[in-house]
Amino acid sequence: MILIKKTIQQGRMVALKHQQTHSGEKMKKAMFTLTKLAMALSGIFVMQTAAAEQASRVMDAVADGQVKVNMRYRYEFVDQDGIDKNANASTLRTRLTYNTQAYQNFSLIAEFDNVSYIGNDNFNSTANGKGEYPVVADPKGTDVNQIALKYRNAGLSADLGRQRIVQDGQRFIGGVAWRQNEQTFDGVRLAYEFNNKMKIDYAYIHNVNRIFGPEGAKADLKGDIHLVHGFLPINESHKITTFLYEMDFRDALALSNQTLGVDYNGVIAGIKLHASYATQTDTGDSPLDYSTDYLALDATYKFSKVAFTAGFESLGSDNSVGFQTPLATLHKFQGFADKFLSTPKNGINDLYVKVAGKVSGVALSATYHIFDSAEQSIDYGSELDLTAKYKFNKRVLGLLKYAHYSADEHASDTSKVWAMVNVNF
Repeated sequence: MILIKKTIQQGRMVALKHQQTHSGEKMKKAMFTLTKLAMALSGIFVMQTAAAEQASRVMDAVADGQVKVNMRYRYEFVDQDGIDKNANASTLRTRLTYNTQAYQNFSLIAEFDNVSYIGNDNFNSTANGKGEYPVVADPKGTDVNQIALKYRNAGLSADLGRQRIVQDGQRFIGGVAWRQNEQTFDGVRLAYEFNNKMKIDYAYIHNVNRIFGPEGAKADLKGDIHLVHGFLPINESHKITTFLYEMDFRDALALSNQTLGVDYNGVIAGIKLHASYATQTDTGDSPLDYSTDYLALDATYKFSKVAFTAGFESLGSDNSVGFQTPLATLHKFQGFADKFLSTPKNGINDLYVKVAGKVSGVALSATYHIFDSAEQSIDYGSELDLTAKYKFNKRVLGLLKYAHYSADEHASDTSKVWAMVNVNF
C-alpha cells in the first residue's frame, strides 16, 4: 500500500510538472504571438502614418500650385491679290495654366487654351469653310495645350506628356506661338546638363498638336520623331549646338526627313554672330529621293540704341524637292506675310537687313527681304515688315505689325496688318 501511495504521488508530481511546463509553453507562444501582432500593428501604423504624411505633402504641393491666366486679343487684316474679299479676323485666346509645387522632384503642368471669335469672323480659318477669304489660321475651339509630368534633380530633367519644345531659335523645332493655337508635342523628353554647362537633350515625339485647332483636318501630325541635341559652350562668348532630327511621319510621308546640323552663336569685337549649317535627306517611308543643304549667316551690330542686322538664309533643293522644316516656327522666318510656309521646289534664298531700336519706350523694327530661288535663278519677290511694341506695365503688352509682300514669280501681292494686346493675370 505504501508503495502504491508513493507511485500515485510521483505520478501526480510528474503530471503537475508537465502541466506547468505545457502552460509555460502556451504562455510563451501566446506572448510571442502577441509580440508579432503588436509589431505588425505598429508596422501598419507607421506605414499608414508615412502614407498619410506623403499624401498630405502631395496635397500641399497641389494646393500650393501656381495658377496663371493669359488673354491675348488680336485683330488681323489680309488683303491678297487673286482673292476678291479681304480677311478680317477678331480673335481672343484665353489660356489657363496650372503648375503644382515640386514633390520629391516631381511636378505637374496642365494648360488649357480657348480661341473665340470676338466680332468679325470673315476669314478662312482652315476649318470654317470660308474659302472665299484669305487664310488666317486661327480656328476656334478649346484644347489641352500642355499636360505633362516633370522631374527635375540636379542636372537631370525629364518630361512626359504633352509639352512645349523650343530649340535653336525655333528654325527647325518650335511652338508657332504667334498663332492663337500653339504647336505642342506628345512624347517624352530627357536632358542632362553637366558641370561645364554642356548639355545632352533627347526627345521622342509620337504626335504633333498643330496650330489648326483640336477639330481641324490637319490638327495632328503623327509619326516616329526623334530629336537629339548637344549643347557645347566653348566660353562665355561662343556656343555651339549640334542636332540630329529623324522625322518619319505617318500621314504626311513626303515630309519625312533626316536632318543633321550644327549651329553657332558668338560675339566678336562687339558684333553678334550666328551661323548654321545642316544637311537633309529623305527617310522612312518618304516617296521622295533627295539630298540638300541649309545655310544661315547673320551679324548684328548695336550702335548707341539702334541695332543693325544683315543676314542670308538658304534652303536648298534637289530633284525638285526643297529643304523641309515641318516643325519650325515658320512665321519668324522669311517674312511675316507667310508666303513661304513650305519651301518651293527650287529652294529659297533670303537676303535681308533689319534695323531695330526704342523710341519713348516703344520698340520699333523694320526688316526688308529679297527672295529668290536656290536653283534656276528665279526672282520670287520682296517683303517689308514693320513692328511696334509697347509694354504698358508688367502685365499688359501691345503690338502692331505690318507686312507687305511684293510678288515677282512666286505667290501674289499681299498686305497684312495686326493689332494685338496681351494681358497676364
